[in-house]
Amino acid sequence: MAHDHTVTGDFSRSWSALLAAVAGVADEDFDQPSGCRGWLVRDLVCHLVIDAQDVLITLVTPAGTGPTADATTYWDLVEPPTGDDPLDALIPRLAAAYGDPALLKFHLDDVGSAAGRAAGLADPAALVSTKDKVLTAGDYLSAYVLEWTLHHLDLVARLPSAPRPPAQTLAVARTALERIAGAKFPAELSDTDALLTGTGRRTPTAGEAAALGGLAARLPLVLG
Repeated sequence: MAHDHTVTGDFSRSWSALLAAVAGVADEDFDQPSGCRGWLVRDLVCHLVIDAQDVLITLVTPAGTGPTADATTYWDLVEPPTGDDPLDALIPRLAAAYGDPALLKFHLDDVGSAAGRAAGLADPAALVSTKDKVLTAGDYLSAYVLEWTLHHLDLVARLPSAPRPPAQTLAVARTALERIAGAKFPAELSDTDALLTGTGRRTPTAGEAAALGGLAARLPLVLG
């Protein structure tokens, strides 16, 4: 099968892989910690439902002006979360309210499939508005490849048998993070290690820190 290297191809591949990984998580593993600090797997899945809703809403929110951002500047670099953000605080309560993991899986599959279809139907050149920014639908979907890949790594952080993100998705996400950083991660770091250490999901080892050099002082890059 030839790989589709278009923006919608990358979005679809990263999102489909993440949805499939969630669908395969055993019910008892919903109470495992995720790679997102303070969030269980079920909290992360609940966050993905809200992310999928955001994608659906944004793709049908036309913009009245020209672009003010692209796939790189869509992300703001923010301070690490303190837990004070009302939406962040709401997520664990919302996730717990689902009770049965099957309900949460069903809701994500439902909204997530719709978001995937909407992305496939979107005109990449159309202008959309979100987070007080205007960008092309193509750039918006491109930005989400990084989000999906990081959250896929979060999902499987404590689930050794769960499928990892596709290699091509990891490579695309690494390139995106390098654009945001304005610097390349050293070649000796795998795509996964570059993403985990680059976003503060894991502390670099002494060897990695040495390889990162001056870039290490600028980490983590926390995306908001």
